Amino acid sequence: MKKLFSMLVVVLMLATVLVGCNNPTTTTGPTSTVTFGFITDVGGINDKSFNQTSWAGCQKFMTEFGLTEGKEGRFLPSDNESQYGPNLTNFANEGVDIVIAAGYLFANVMQETVNNYPDQKFLIIDVDWLTGDNIQQAVFAEHEGSFLVGLAAGMKANEAGKKIVGYIVGMDSVTMDKFESGYQAGVWAVCPDCTILRDNANDFTSIEKGKSLAQKQFDAGAYVIFHAAGATGTGVIQEAAERRGNGQDVWAIGVDTDQYEYGKYGDGTKSAVLTSMMKRVDVAAYNALKAVHDGTFKGGVVRYDLAAGGVGVPETNPNLTEDILATIADYSAKIISGDIVVPVTPLHATDSPLVIGQR
Repeated sequence: MKKLFSMLVVVLMLATVLVGCNNPTTTTGPTSTVTFGFITDVGGINDKSFNQTSWAGCQKFMTEFGLTEGKEGRFLPSDNESQYGPNLTNFANEGVDIVIAAGYLFANVMQETVNNYPDQKFLIIDVDWLTGDNIQQAVFAEHEGSFLVGLAAGMKANEAGKKIVGYIVGMDSVTMDKFESGYQAGVWAVCPDCTILRDNANDFTSIEKGKSLAQKQFDAGAYVIFHAAGATGTGVIQEAAERRGNGQDVWAIGVDTDQYEYGKYGDGTKSAVLTSMMKRVDVAAYNALKAVHDGTFKGGVVRYDLAAGGVGVPETNPNLTEDILATIADYSAKIISGDIVVPVTPLHATDSPLVIGQR
């Protein structure tokens, strides 16, 4: 009887351990080695924007904790939306500690995958409406950061005596609306009579479309163009750099990461990038990995706003005057304090007497 009782205790102990291991939201203490899979949105790992910045956060984590890229941490590219589901299930079937997906286009297939793999930890960026204790959802106050670069565009236009600026978006969505809305509000806060040209590339991957739309807007008189278009926006920056190299006074504003280096022209000492709207998706990726490592990972929504340092402008802005930087700092403080609430819904031609441009 004692032998039977001892065996029963062992079985119960093993069962308890297995249950604890299968609960993704249970704090089990630090994990010495974290394995993870990162999945890009369309545009590739080297899009100089959203995907690349997210992956940079993963790389920072691997460097700090001595992990090997391609071994403990790997990425899979998504050339189109049909690859989202297979890529997600690929990593989930491997049993990595966490699967990271970059972008709101993953939302539908991510929900299905989360439901099918309740013991797998996930992070998705730019989504806050999914359900499941095993998924962390990182969202950003893009409108707040875009307001700041809108200030820069409007004030720079005022300095040059210009009244037209531009905006090029990669694709229409609720998330992308926040970029546009904040940019509009920032421009009009300092240049209320500025016209904002607007074009939708309907593509996050085409440098050619970015260049073509930038050509269209610059030719129509745009002095500064802000892009929120992923790899497509690289074409916007290239067009601005080429024009500045030929003596034309125009500017581009980057997105997601500090894109100053991508706008260099001539001898490489100057850039056509006025400033950039920093969206710290790298921090979101790093924080989720660190939480897995520390045993503190939890599902739910994590918000990265201006107050939390989730959005903003680069620390160094060689093309902005002290006056513009001081104005940005002043408005930043007012947004953080709540004195200014930046809108999340943009105005279009049917909503305002101001001309917004071609859709």
